Amino acid sequence: MTLRDIASFRPDVASGQMQPDGWAVVGLPANFIGRASVETRSGTLLGRPAEVRFHPVAYRWSHSDGGLVHSADPGATWDDLGVAEFTTTPTSHAYAASGRYTVDPTVVYVAEYRFDGSAWRWIDGTLSLPAPQMNVLVGEFDTVLVTGDCSAVRDGPGC
Repeated sequence: MTLRDIASFRPDVASGQMQPDGWAVVGLPANFIGRASVETRSGTLLGRPAEVRFHPVAYRWSHSDGGLVHSADPGATWDDLGVAEFTTTPTSHAYAASGRYTVDPTVVYVAEYRFDGSAWRWIDGTLSLPAPQMNVLVGEFDTVLVTGDCSAVRDGPGC
């Protein structure tokens, strides 16, 4: 059995998430998370009732600035990791310049199959499937010291 034989079976399209949502700060890590799970599909394979099960084993994020992040881990939110925002993670990427960028996530799967409820058998090779492209607006961030709440005292020092 080969990956070509199971071409009519496909897992759902994976999704992705980034933090912050859709934007990043020059020089600071943006955090990327893949969303895929083990999925089983039923159908006909070589004329017989069969099931194919897909297991996500790797995640890739190809950034339009040339960066590539590859991980066996799908990543996790900063909150789930128990770290502060803008902390570097195994799936993060820092942009060197302001601009509009795209990120093309890919999930890499291995697959197994079985006929009529028999034992599962692994299929050699991996299947790389794209997830929807993400857009990222990257800008610079400046901080200003003020003496109080600028929304309450609009003409205060630094406001």
